[in-house]
Amino acid sequence: MASIIKANQLQDFGGNSILTSDGAGNLTTQKTLYPAFAAYLGSNQSISNATITKMNYDTEVYDTNSVFNTSTYTFTIPSGGAGKYFFFARQTVAGAVAGDKHIFYLYKNNSQAALLSRSVGRGDDDSIQISAFVDASVSDYFDIRYYHNFGSTKTVESNSTRTVFGAYRIGS
Repeated sequence: MASIIKANQLQDFGGNSILTSDGAGNLTTQKTLYPAFAAYLGSNQSISNATITKMNYDTEVYDTNSVFNTSTYTFTIPSGGAGKYFFFARQTVAGAVAGDKHIFYLYKNNSQAALLSRSVGRGDDDSIQISAFVDASVSDYFDIRYYHNFGSTKTVESNSTRTVFGAYRIGS
């Protein structure tokens, strides 16, 4: 025998809404993947040889909690946002030469949190990606930095699909 339970809201013991229904079968859940953001370079960025350089992601695709700063190019964990995060970044460098080396960093509070080191395997534009799971506390801040040993200044291309930095919370 089947049972039917009718409710328009499910709450936890603290009175916080977990699920709500509009009565037409449409559910609203808690925002489990928030805060979240994605940003990209609004214009090309020149990177000097053999220098770790902060990437200037200055154009937002989305920013759910106003947590990404397009002036300092940093993502800061807001009040109530402590937890585990998934970070991702991708960029394309013009004029890479076979055998040259990229190092792509995720920095947390001005210290290296993750990196991807890669030698260039071809002699044209090259794309590299990094992703990481990171524990974060309120007020921790994150940015992306890049290093190359191409021997001269290189250009990181601006493009919302080829050069992007983002993150979202995956849990507490």
